[in-house]
Amino acid sequence: MVRILITGAAGGLGSLLRDRMKGEQVTLRLSDVAELGEAGENEELVQCDLGDMSAVLKLVKDCDFIIHLGGIAKENSFEKILNGNIVGTYNIYEAARRAGVKRIFFASSNHAMGAYEVGEIVDTEMPFRPDSFYGVSKCFGEVLARYYYDKYGIESACVRIGSCFEPPTEKRMLATWLSFDDLVSLVKRVQEIEHLGFQTIFAVSDNAKNWWDNSLAEGLGWQPKDSVDKYTDDPSLIEEETEIAARLHGGVYNADGHFDDNNSGSRTV
Repeated sequence: MVRILITGAAGGLGSLLRDRMKGEQVTLRLSDVAELGEAGENEELVQCDLGDMSAVLKLVKDCDFIIHLGGIAKENSFEKILNGNIVGTYNIYEAARRAGVKRIFFASSNHAMGAYEVGEIVDTEMPFRPDSFYGVSKCFGEVLARYYYDKYGIESACVRIGSCFEPPTEKRMLATWLSFDDLVSLVKRVQEIEHLGFQTIFAVSDNAKNWWDNSLAEGLGWQPKDSVDKYTDDPSLIEEETEIAARLHGGVYNADGHFDDNNSGSRTV
């Protein structure tokens, strides 16, 4: 039976995939630093700090496919981002190399490109413009994935996830929203495609308002089915509070100061 590792399995997206993949003919190895509850049928639960290489080597052993969602999910101190997102992602890729794992879904983020101006359409080959330490860590992960593909043949999809919430909560999400169903279908496509190679793609639904161009990732063969447009006139959607947040793709991540100065994290989208 195919064994799929999901890191960050206690988080919002990890929990979603855990639920959606129940009943499939796979073994799910679920990992997080947080508690994961009781193991279901064909589930293996592993509490693991991704910054601990010896633990990650054991975690990855005997896996066929990795869905790497783990790490710090929003802006934080550089020290925490370094351990969770930079060292942790290196450990996953190096452990995959040693274990012979050949394919990884890497959860990157739109915040790797968050300093672009609203109104500018960004494609997958344009230069990184991160809006935070969090965004910087995702840039590192994408470059690392490219290195491990070019040098060791480990296939990767670097998936720049938009705002995966149902329903959307902010007006910014009219351009960045990703439905749960579209995320699940993208994960399945990355897992099942015969030849993945190295791909970068923005994970966003088929919204009328869109800041991202996926034409260079058409070889992946993924097409979103859902749209946020039915929420366009929803009065509950929150406006950006500052000019800079409204002007740049990454929203409030651009408006926040250095984490160590204001000691407050940004939102997770």
